[in-house]
Amino acid sequence: MNKQQQMTTLDRVVRGFCRLKNLDEVGVGNGFAINFEEWEWEIGVGLYGFWRFAEHQQDAALQQSILAWYEGQIARGLPEMQINTTAPMIALALVAGHHQRQDLLETVNDWADALLRDLPKTEEGGFQHVVKEQPNTGQLWDDTLFMTCLFLGVAGIVLKRRDLIDEASYQFLLHTRYLSDPVSGLWYHGWTFVDKHHFAGAFWARGNAWITVAIPEFIALMGEHLDASVRRYLSQVVSRQVRSLCELQAENGMWYTVLDDPLSPQESSATAGIAWGMLRGIRMGILDASVSAHALRAFEAVMARIDDEGIVREASRGTMLGWDIQYYCDIAMAPVPYAQALTILLLLEYEQGGWLSAD
Repeated sequence: MNKQQQMTTLDRVVRGFCRLKNLDEVGVGNGFAINFEEWEWEIGVGLYGFWRFAEHQQDAALQQSILAWYEGQIARGLPEMQINTTAPMIALALVAGHHQRQDLLETVNDWADALLRDLPKTEEGGFQHVVKEQPNTGQLWDDTLFMTCLFLGVAGIVLKRRDLIDEASYQFLLHTRYLSDPVSGLWYHGWTFVDKHHFAGAFWARGNAWITVAIPEFIALMGEHLDASVRRYLSQVVSRQVRSLCELQAENGMWYTVLDDPLSPQESSATAGIAWGMLRGIRMGILDASVSAHALRAFEAVMARIDDEGIVREASRGTMLGWDIQYYCDIAMAPVPYAQALTILLLLEYEQGGWLSAD
């Protein structure tokens, strides 16, 4: 893919993201105004990708589009704080810091304080994966690190609060202890302190993708503010995970919904996330350059699943913790903002990592 092809594809995927109104609902607009109406994790990941695109383009109009969405949501009233409703706060913290908007910084600060004070904790002080559907008492989920802990770290940077960075670091370490398989380095979807097990014991692909992207992003976002020992440890964690991911990649470049079950459906949001995390890790020097062959094969597979309207196909809907493997296999496919965002970030990384062809 050359520069022109990359920009054309990127533009199409961004426009596809902006056309999404809600889950399973694609609008007809063709601009860069955000139409998604619900403040939830799905749009939170999407906004992070959109913000990175706007920042990369140095486009004030795109940045204003994001700001307008947040202002409208805040005026309407933010939902109750929990894990998934924290995801949109990641981009808000970046927007507030970029524009130095004191009102938005206050919103970020209040939300961060509420997380520390009010979010139920598991044993050992883990962030309980509370969602609107259920409290998930005593449960750690791998999604939490992207949805909540990236925000906490970014909030620590823009608010100059060391306590937030330290708490985010602790959550990464604690989740690694209970969710990372010591044999393969792959991550389980969840752990319960109540019954002491990993539910279905599934190595869920998108859950693993959240880790492949969250660790390099956390290290990059925190920069010099991250303890060297934490940086070194997390770098080894993701490197070990990626070695196993390379072994489990399908011949066509995709990953299966359940990584070690080739009978489960292949899934594009996980594939885009894993590929992005791999290329990001290579550029940062965390991952070995040999990983690039797997990442580039995945890149081509994702590109092949973008339709003419810029919608990334073969992405699965939101997924709760499953009690058996079949549950993960039965999750429906749909147009979703996070597949758009992960593909946007993959396309940006493809350019920034110097993978574009000269012709």
